Amino acid sequence: MRKRLAIIDREKCHPMECGNYLCAKLCPVNRAGADCIFPGDDPAKKARIDEFLCTGCGICPNRCPFGAIQIINLPDTLNKDPVHRYGQNMFELYSLPSPIFGQVTGIIGKNGIGKSTALKIMGNLLKPNLGKWQNPPEFKEVIAYFKGTETQKFLEKLHRNEITLSYKPQQVDLIPKQFSGTVKELLAKIDTKDQLHKIAEQLQLTHFLDNDISTISGGELQRTAIAAAVLKDANLFLFDEPTSYLDIKQRINVSLFIRSLAVPEKSIISIEHDLIILDYMTDLINIMYGQEGAFGVVSGVKSTREGINAFLDGFLKEENVRFRDRPLKFDKTQDARKNLPRSLISWDNLQKQLGKFHLQTERGTLYKNEIVGVLGENGIGKTSFIKILAGLTSPDAGSVDTQIKVAYKPQYLETGSDLIVSDFLQVAVDKYPHQLIKPLDIEKLFGQKLSELSGGQLQRVAIAHCLSQDAQLFLLDEPSAYLDVEQRLIISKVIKTVAQERDVTILVVDHDLLFMDYISDRLIVFSGTPAKNGLLRGPFPLEEGMNTFLSDIGITLRRDPASHRPRINNPGSVKDREQREENKWYYS
Repeated sequence: MRKRLAIIDREKCHPMECGNYLCAKLCPVNRAGADCIFPGDDPAKKARIDEFLCTGCGICPNRCPFGAIQIINLPDTLNKDPVHRYGQNMFELYSLPSPIFGQVTGIIGKNGIGKSTALKIMGNLLKPNLGKWQNPPEFKEVIAYFKGTETQKFLEKLHRNEITLSYKPQQVDLIPKQFSGTVKELLAKIDTKDQLHKIAEQLQLTHFLDNDISTISGGELQRTAIAAAVLKDANLFLFDEPTSYLDIKQRINVSLFIRSLAVPEKSIISIEHDLIILDYMTDLINIMYGQEGAFGVVSGVKSTREGINAFLDGFLKEENVRFRDRPLKFDKTQDARKNLPRSLISWDNLQKQLGKFHLQTERGTLYKNEIVGVLGENGIGKTSFIKILAGLTSPDAGSVDTQIKVAYKPQYLETGSDLIVSDFLQVAVDKYPHQLIKPLDIEKLFGQKLSELSGGQLQRVAIAHCLSQDAQLFLLDEPSAYLDVEQRLIISKVIKTVAQERDVTILVVDHDLLFMDYISDRLIVFSGTPAKNGLLRGPFPLEEGMNTFLSDIGITLRRDPASHRPRINNPGSVKDREQREENKWYYS
């Protein structure tokens, strides 16, 4: 059984630019006369590695100037062939999630370890090849691989057409490129059970049903994609990141909607990175672990609470597998600063009219060396306020001190640039290699163009670029978007380090409540009616701000006794009723 994995990133491998296969010239096995590293049979002749001949010496991954090679020793527990491999020296997936009827099963794991691949196999969009990409196996071989498991029963039903699938893809922003017309026209084509009106009301689509699909926002596209998936006559629903682009109120509504689908004759599987929402939405969890871009493994199914806590701990008790060196902790630490607050910037009774939308603020002040979170629904003025602080727009009334240096990371990132990452981040590379580049794991991206980066990679690069600037106030608009749970924790620690070590102020707009709970010293809360009016209140102390925000949206949060992560109480539960009666919507 092969125990070593050699991965070559085809996009990064440039054999003619490194000195004509530098990796092959340095390989001890090649120098001894064997062909461990050799040109591939693709038109560009990218390098290939024979995994059976490879000794794992580590020379080629360390010396490749483009960082294209990974050599990985597989865990001893992986004693079977993979479920699927994309090709020689490419990603491979071990095991599959377990769809359970009448339940919502969540999948949690890092980016790049096969979550979407697993869903595509479950969705019959990708045929599992058991690692035999050159000679794909017959269906009976696939069934024999899963003999005696729930997955065997599932695949047999899938093969007999007893399972009808509906798949909500991750990249909803591609929908306008694949369909033209109004939202209603798109959904009407799929609606086989005359449910469009009912689903549109539940997902709050009615006010934009007649809008062209190319003009609606990311959050509206997400809810349209969910509606399209649900309108299909199916008994297995697969949702790939169903809450991205949504604000917290919409996330809770979508969670309840997805939970309502879990009747005995239907099964739901969902990938989600917002831990509070994943916890609220699901009954069961499959953990996925492995190495980014190399291999992924699906754990056995666990209860939601147990599964999330095991993921945070980095240890699977039943499998006796440790997949992370240290646990992820979200404990709040008490602020040791005892100095009097030093004012940085203030605003007073700002007003701004943007078309039919009106923004107004109460008086507020930001202090030096603090992190202030900004909470509120989409379309309620958060980004407009950020742009006023950044000096990009001016208020119609009221005053704001804009004499300070400001750095701004926008919500929507520029994706079309051919600029090389290392050039774009030159200041960060020169001044903050240990504060930004290393913790954000950006060095491996240095040789790539901005236009080649994934959403998560581009987000990390944009955050590093913003935080490397010479400024007193940093404005980060939705820094957790596209990032997995582990990356969100790393980002939060980087933000805290920058604020403390450089004595600067950081304002963070985000919809992940766990991220905001962990990172914020104080909170600004927006209320009002989306697209009509918004009122900014605060900054408040964290507990007061959370209480204000949670009472506005109507949920209560408790703390998990083991991991101390915040969890949403089930509406009407004993804990929910107790906290409402005490007016403690947030349990600190």
